[in-house]
Amino acid sequence: MSNTKEIYLTKAGLEEMQKELEYLKLEKRPEVINALKDARALGDLSENAEYDAARTEQAIVEGKIQELEAMIENAIVISEVKTDQVAIGNKVKIEYVEDKDTEEYTIVGSKEADPFQNKISNESPIAQAILGLRVGEVVSVESPNGTYDVKVVEIMH
Repeated sequence: MSNTKEIYLTKAGLEEMQKELEYLKLEKRPEVINALKDARALGDLSENAEYDAARTEQAIVEGKIQELEAMIENAIVISEVKTDQVAIGNKVKIEYVEDKDTEEYTIVGSKEADPFQNKISNESPIAQAILGLRVGEVVSVESPNGTYDVKVVEIMH
């Protein structure tokens, strides 16, 4: 029984994870195995820095493979995105009520979040506050920097 939580991904996010997993299994893992073989051939393993480095890299690669496999196994792909209320997968235009500034965010799962591309995690304070809201609704957002009000202006795909 797995204790890994469900992970929300877009179809593109899942495909990206699957590509990375394939790369690690088919290219990176064999490279590390060859590096281990080459390091073993150098002789005494107790003082062999190349061998130690290859073992460390092997542990990192194997750990990443296990992590990706678990995430893919527990992935919930966001497919049907409706625009009647805010949900994961939507692009949402909000207005900060106090200063009337607007901002657009795409709500994605935590593994795809990228603040530089305005992709926010469904676990973030602002996403938690607006999930389930409809256009025109206002909500208070509790954040580490204090509380502020936002209004849902538009919900898009």
